Amino acid sequence: MKHLITGGARSGKSRHAEQLALAHAGPVRYVATAERRAGDGAFAERIARHQQRRPAHWQLTEAGQALAPVLAGAAAGELLLVDCMGMWLMRFFGADGGFDQAGWQRQRDALLAALAATPASVLLVTNEIGWGVVPLGAETRVFVDELGWLNQALATVCQQVTLVACGQPLCLKGPA
Repeated sequence: MKHLITGGARSGKSRHAEQLALAHAGPVRYVATAERRAGDGAFAERIARHQQRRPAHWQLTEAGQALAPVLAGAAAGELLLVDCMGMWLMRFFGADGGFDQAGWQRQRDALLAALAATPASVLLVTNEIGWGVVPLGAETRVFVDELGWLNQALATVCQQVTLVACGQPLCLKGPA
């Protein structure tokens, strides 16, 4: 089962994914996609809160830009909780704000193929990005566009899609 879990900031989407993973009978691997950047104490605190909620027996994989090999190498019976797709997209933006379009497209296509082919169960956490106005800044526009298109492609591959708002899951696709 491939399950996309989306929602706004602080909607409870990661916590919902973690609750689903806790119910999994087999091994769970948490795939962290965020890049720790020096000097961002608030983001470091956010990562620490996520780490404190996870059971110690869950395996941890810190993914870089090449997320597809993680999914391709997963085994049947294993559950991968990938948190989150927006943080993964951020890995393709340089410190100067430049966007590696070619690298992103290559890795995005590889991820979608690996997701469709993996025998593992996968929970993908992402940000619902399309409910605001079109951003004025070019870098932010690229981020919003690319994440929105990625979310649509992931939703097509996934058998289940859940929107989380105010901590409450709403089934958009698949079994409730």
